[in-house]
Amino acid sequence: MTSMLDGCTPWPEEFVDRYWAAGHWRGNTLDNLLRGWALQNGPRTALVHDGTRITYAHLNRRVDRMAAGIRLRGIRPGQRVVVQLPNVPEFVITVFALMRAGAVPVFCPVSHRASEVSHLVRVTQAVGYVGPSTYQGFDHTAMAADIAAREPFLRRVFTLEAPGASSPYGGLTTDPSGCQYSPLGSIDAPPEPALAQNANQVAFLLLSGDTNAEPKLIPRTHNDYAYQARAAAELVSLTENDVYLAALPAEFNFTFGCPGIVGTLSVGGTVVLAENPEPAECLPAIERERVTITSVVPAVAQRWLDALPTTQADLSSLRLVQTGGAPLHRATAERIGPEWGCRLQQVFGMAEGLLTLTRPADPDETVLTTQGRPLSPDDEIRMVDVDGKDVPDGEPGELLARGPYTLRGYYRAPDHNARSFTTDGYFRTGDLARRTPDGNLVVTGRRI
Repeated sequence: MTSMLDGCTPWPEEFVDRYWAAGHWRGNTLDNLLRGWALQNGPRTALVHDGTRITYAHLNRRVDRMAAGIRLRGIRPGQRVVVQLPNVPEFVITVFALMRAGAVPVFCPVSHRASEVSHLVRVTQAVGYVGPSTYQGFDHTAMAADIAAREPFLRRVFTLEAPGASSPYGGLTTDPSGCQYSPLGSIDAPPEPALAQNANQVAFLLLSGDTNAEPKLIPRTHNDYAYQARAAAELVSLTENDVYLAALPAEFNFTFGCPGIVGTLSVGGTVVLAENPEPAECLPAIERERVTITSVVPAVAQRWLDALPTTQADLSSLRLVQTGGAPLHRATAERIGPEWGCRLQQVFGMAEGLLTLTRPADPDETVLTTQGRPLSPDDEIRMVDVDGKDVPDGEPGELLARGPYTLRGYYRAPDHNARSFTTDGYFRTGDLARRTPDGNLVVTGRRI
């Protein structure tokens, strides 16, 4: 595999051949897939946010025009751009537009502040930053200006203004350091001919969920991520009639592609974007938009369960709720089906790749007590002891994984990669798990 980014570890050719032969990798970039989805589903609603509805055709046009505007502003293929936006349509538009322009979005939670954002800018040598002008009382523009004054690569800052607010720039502004600032809405130009791109290239960089150190960057290619989202969509029988609520931050792997936003768009469904996972926002949205599927962490599920009697929202449209990101207590799991009238799916996953999921047809006991089975038939997993030797089924060990959507190395992190991967390419997840007799995984904790 060839990667357009230095500092990325490719899959060995024998694995590339295997994943192509199996039909997992199909050679289409995510932004080009969006073109096809728009042709097939043009008038259907793709995105819903705060009363705004965007069709597939309109979404693709906005991506086309923003991609041309990005290139007009001097951002070149292969360059990195930090994207720090809340769950708004501009997040989806910007990410796909950057990919269509050949640039590499770096997903950054909107809650991150100068220390984390400057780290991402420095490690990726990001030339651009996209964020809100201000959000929930925090001045993102001032933060970006401070980082640009210290980091020589950052020379383009695009800011999303609050609805009804006017940009303080009025157009293009350049500060003394040479960094240019402009409203995100002004990044618009007549569409250009499509770039020739390789689906083996890195589509975007995700952040590791490891909170014990500076965030590590995970290169996700078009081939591997398109496969992940498509396979996850197939597993939950997602169709054009489904409505997915993005309640967790859109830059999370769980929300973006398990099947999430990308998987829903791939089948012509509708994505409802919620900026806050709290029940006061999400439960009425489920009723109003007739949401059929969503993904939450256990703490959010607990808050929704506790709030339902007072909100009295009609959740009868829900057919599936995915939970992941933390252990789900059985008492909470047992309430979801009866109180919401839907099926529960436990998901164990990581931005690095491996996804295990319970299946919709699994027995209740499996769904309540396990994290399911790997997504792909070509996911290879092992449980090993402290000496790296495989442990028998039923005994806990560290979970190792490799497969068609699991990374082979973090971005520009050779020392960390030496510790995090075996010599034959298995990723050391750091999670402890055991395998049940019927092949499901039970995640039991983290390696100390």
